[in-house]
Amino acid sequence: MILSEAQKEENRHDDGHGNGGNRGTMIVDATCAPSNIRYPQDASLLNEARENTEKLLDELHDSADGRKPRTYRTQAHRDFLQFSRSRKKTAKKIRKAVGKQLRHLARNLAAIEEKLALGRTLAERKAARLAAIRTLYEQQKYMYDHCCHTVPDRIVSVSQPFLRPIVRGKAGKPVEFGAKLDISVVNGWTRLECFSFDAYNEARNLSAMAERFWKREGHYPSRILADKIYRNRENLRFCKEHGIRLSGPALGRPKKDEIRNKTLDFLDECERVEVERRFSLAKRKCGLGLIMTRLRETIAHSVAMSILVLNLRKIQCALLRLLAFLVLWLAPLKKQPLFS
Repeated sequence: MILSEAQKEENRHDDGHGNGGNRGTMIVDATCAPSNIRYPQDASLLNEARENTEKLLDELHDSADGRKPRTYRTQAHRDFLQFSRSRKKTAKKIRKAVGKQLRHLARNLAAIEEKLALGRTLAERKAARLAAIRTLYEQQKYMYDHCCHTVPDRIVSVSQPFLRPIVRGKAGKPVEFGAKLDISVVNGWTRLECFSFDAYNEARNLSAMAERFWKREGHYPSRILADKIYRNRENLRFCKEHGIRLSGPALGRPKKDEIRNKTLDFLDECERVEVERRFSLAKRKCGLGLIMTRLRETIAHSVAMSILVLNLRKIQCALLRLLAFLVLWLAPLKKQPLFS
C-alpha cells in the first residue's frame, strides 16, 4: 500500500510521541571490504614508488637534453633485494633500508621537477600517480624523521592511493585495507546504507538510516538491533524521541536496584546475528571478501553488486522453496488413476 505524504507525516508525528505507530525491526552493522593489495610495508612502498619515478623520468627525458639524470637504479634495486631477502629484519635494518629508498626517491623527484620546469607534460593518469608519490614521500619522510608509524590519511598503495587502513580488531585481521560500509537488514532484505574509503565512526549514521527507513515505509522501526558502539548519547536521544527501542544495556554503571530483562537481551542478540550471517555470506559467496577491481568507481560497483547478489540469493531460496512445495503437492496426484 502506498501512503500519501499526509499519512506519512501523521505516522511520523505519532511515532515521535510514542503512540505505537512504529513497526518492524532494523538490524545494522558495519564491515570492511578488503581490496587485493600487497600488505603495505614502508620499504616496499618506497621501492615501488622509486621504480615508478624512474619510468616517469625515462618518459620525460629527451635525448636532445643531453645526458639523462642519474638515478642509481641498479644500486637501489640491489639494496632493496638485499633487505627483502634477509631472514631477520630488525628495526635497525628496516630504518636503514627506508632511509636509502627515501634518498633515491628524493633524487628522482627532484629530477622530474626539473624536467617539468622545462615545459614537459605528463598524461592525466601519470600526473595523478606522480602526485600520489609526492604525498607518499612526504608521509614517509615525516615518519622517518619523527620516528613514528602513524600519519593522517596514510597511503598504503601506490596504484590505489585512496585506500586507507581500517582498524577492525578482529582475530587474525586487526587491520584491513579497503572500503568501509554500513548495511541494514529489514525483513531479510539487505541495503547498503553508507560507503566510504576513509575510516569513520559508524554510530553517526544511525539516525540517517532510521530516517531513510521512515521515507521507505512511512513509519519508524519499533526497534533497532545494533552493536554497543551505536549506543551513544546522541543515538539514544534520537531513538527516545521517536519511540524506537535500541538494543543493549544503558550507558554508565548499572543502577543498584536495576533488574535487566536478560531474556529480552538474549533474544535481541540472537536476532542481531542475522546481519553477521549476511556479512559472512557476502564475503564467502558474493565477492565481498576480496575486491579485485582497482578504481574508485569499479570498487564501489563491486560492493553494490555484492549486496545485490545477496538479495537475489534470497529470491532464489524463496523460489526453490516454492518449487519444492509444488513437487510435494503434485507427487500424490501422479499416483491417482485418471478414471475411477
